[in-house]
Amino acid sequence: MKQLLTILFLFISLTVFSQEDEEINGFYYKISLATTLTINEDYTITQDDDTGPLILPSAFFINNTFGYRFDERSAIGLNLEYNWHSESGLHFFPAHLSFRYNIIADDDNVFVRSGYGRLLNLGKSFESGTMYKVGAGVEIFNEDYTNSFLIGLDFSRKRFGYKQLDKLSSIAVFFEFMLF
Repeated sequence: MKQLLTILFLFISLTVFSQEDEEINGFYYKISLATTLTINEDYTITQDDDTGPLILPSAFFINNTFGYRFDERSAIGLNLEYNWHSESGLHFFPAHLSFRYNIIADDDNVFVRSGYGRLLNLGKSFESGTMYKVGAGVEIFNEDYTNSFLIGLDFSRKRFGYKQLDKLSSIAVFFEFMLF
């Protein structure tokens, strides 16, 4: 009886005083939508305005990321992305590796990230070459800390064309949803 009471006491104290461990590493999936915004040069401030809004989207990006989070600060990902630049009519399909580092790891994270990869030639419409990007943003978690929304800015540079002499730089606003 004494042994049973001792075991019961240890079990109750272990369950009462133990802390719940949060999963901080593991695989994740992330989907992202982004756009590059430009100023409408034909815009006028009149009520008879047929020139459209002041700010127009000029490029659209859809990104899928499969990655691994090492700890609460760092993560790596394999990205497959589709880019369409409407003003120039260019299509890109980058495949790149990305690295993210949380500068502030708290209830919501503030992060910087970078990526480097290839522009895949998937046909006549797609340009081949190289690409790199750097960015910064904020990660906002849901109540359970299992999923999150990411909002921020990315600067990307694409080199393509004959001997990769053509260059295209853009700054995009991104909105992402991450499943962990």
